[in-house]
Amino acid sequence: MAFKNFEEMAAAVKAHPVTKRLVLCCAHDPHSLEAVNEAVKDGMIKAVLVGKEEEIKKLIAEGGYDAIADAKIYNEEDDVEAAKKAVSLIREGEGDFLMKGRMQTADLLKQVVNKETGLNLGKTMSHVGLFEVPTYHKVAVLTDGGMLLHPTLEQKVDVIDNAVDTLRAMGYEEPKVACLCAAEKLNKKAPESVDAAELKAMNERGEIKNCVVEGPISFDIALNKEIADFKGFQSPVAGDADVLLVPNMACGNMVGKAWTVTGNGRMAGIIVGAKAPVVLVSRGAGADEKYYSIAFAAAATM
Repeated sequence: MAFKNFEEMAAAVKAHPVTKRLVLCCAHDPHSLEAVNEAVKDGMIKAVLVGKEEEIKKLIAEGGYDAIADAKIYNEEDDVEAAKKAVSLIREGEGDFLMKGRMQTADLLKQVVNKETGLNLGKTMSHVGLFEVPTYHKVAVLTDGGMLLHPTLEQKVDVIDNAVDTLRAMGYEEPKVACLCAAEKLNKKAPESVDAAELKAMNERGEIKNCVVEGPISFDIALNKEIADFKGFQSPVAGDADVLLVPNMACGNMVGKAWTVTGNGRMAGIIVGAKAPVVLVSRGAGADEKYYSIAFAAAATM
């Protein structure tokens, strides 16, 4: 199965019998509270709020966010202390996933990756961006556009595993992974092309499991079957990719913003590879993007 759009994904979460618990860190943020309120109202999650209590209560009252009016609030005036508290709640089993509110990303992630008190599992954490683009027939994962600047081959294996595990938790049986390069032919002068070929070989040897890996493969072939056919490129991934593995973070960042800024696309984003997903979107994200990111995290923990 594959979700065609975000609404299908949200509907699957609403239909799931177990309601997940979200911990919103630095919850004194109107867009985050609006998104969380809608998700609670739709029966997708239960909310736990951490941050400046009086400001949170004021924003809830002003916004008319009745669904979270009685949510548990842990008062923390300092962002770092709020991050420590939010992470500890997840670690102690009081929440199923974490969300960043009005704070610096680094302040939250520093607590998430803390080896003694964080959510670190000792594996690579990566950002999984889920995109709905009008010109593509289903949602697609773009990774990693937010965590790893220049991933090594070993880290790319983990990034693929993280994305595949996320989709399989959502009901996908065998996600199709495209290791993106400038061209579909191996070029030994291009490190990303060499890595892509090796990742495909590792998949064929059974070292990367539960998915189909293709690479090197160009962006157009990965997303357009007609172009793939015209170029004579035969692969189950061609024109039907579920996961787009980018060579580096800059590439992922630019592709993602091209989709949303000029391609009328929508994005949901989470960090995976820790003990629990972390909802993490751009500072400029509105309530809609945050709502579907919550739905994405909930779907990934179904």
